[in-house]
Amino acid sequence: MNSEAPSAEPPPPLSSAAATIATIHEDILRAHILTRLDGPALASAACASSQLHSLSSQRDLWANICLATWPSTSSPLVSQAISTFPDGPRSFFSDSYSLLTAVASPPTATGPRPSQLISAVDIRYRGDLIFSRAVETDADSGWFQCSPFRIDVLDPKDAVRTAIRFPGAEQARRELGDGLRLSWVLIDPAGRRAMDLSSHAPVSVQRHWLTGELHARFATVVEAGERGTATEAVQCGVVVTCGGWSSGEGGGMQVREVSLQVEDGDGMYLSGRDSLGVLQRAFGGRRGRREREERERKRRHEAFERRKRERKERKLRTEGTLDFLFVGFGVLAVALFWLLVLCR
Repeated sequence: MNSEAPSAEPPPPLSSAAATIATIHEDILRAHILTRLDGPALASAACASSQLHSLSSQRDLWANICLATWPSTSSPLVSQAISTFPDGPRSFFSDSYSLLTAVASPPTATGPRPSQLISAVDIRYRGDLIFSRAVETDADSGWFQCSPFRIDVLDPKDAVRTAIRFPGAEQARRELGDGLRLSWVLIDPAGRRAMDLSSHAPVSVQRHWLTGELHARFATVVEAGERGTATEAVQCGVVVTCGGWSSGEGGGMQVREVSLQVEDGDGMYLSGRDSLGVLQRAFGGRRGRREREERERKRRHEAFERRKRERKERKLRTEGTLDFLFVGFGVLAVALFWLLVLCR
């Protein structure tokens, strides 16, 4: 009598990645997997399943990611502001990591203007952190609103020394342009909003002809006013000034100045009041993917500088035409006067 042995049934296939993740204990996911992800990867993991969404929403995970991305967030001033955001560090990361697009400002500003600003600034050179600081600015004073907008993170007397070799004259601009990276996260504590105003990489590096200092410029261009006006597009520019220092044991590069100003299309720096209006609209502006926007910011800076030169040339031509007309009318008036005198 022939009898066939019953065949073993194959295990059911896993229908999705969620079924595989479900077999891993939550403590392992939390302590050994999710902690190894950066911000964009953690945000993507949160969309994979309800379990990962719950685990990826923990505040300590996002707090550590913010600290790794922006070491200046360790400042009590910044951490206190972050704690007031709707989802804490996660909301702060979402605001600060995605960059402003070219058309960053909505037609009308929403909410009150910021009365206080916090700047969280981090500078790296070839991946190594060389400067990290957070400062608070009182934007509600009459002096601030009437004076040209300027935020200085570093006092000129408090230059920060680094262990980095100061580049020589010939390769200085190239080395600093390739190696220097900056983030300037501006925070509105009252509005619980934040944005990164830096272009990440320098848009230009210039050496001062007299002092030999290197001036690295970072810039973000946003649309702020009516078309055809000087404030149609404004540039939020950060200047980092680096110089050399030496001692008996050697020398290196030091950071001497880190400042932020807002410039219009005529090359004029906006006042504190006008700059707050621009920043207020920018806080609520559209954001784009970081990688794409970083590539675009240098191109927008070059376009802004080109429009600024064109506006200056048009202004000079207009002034030249008016001067010619005034001189012509003056000569004509003198000629008529002498003609009348001679005809008497």
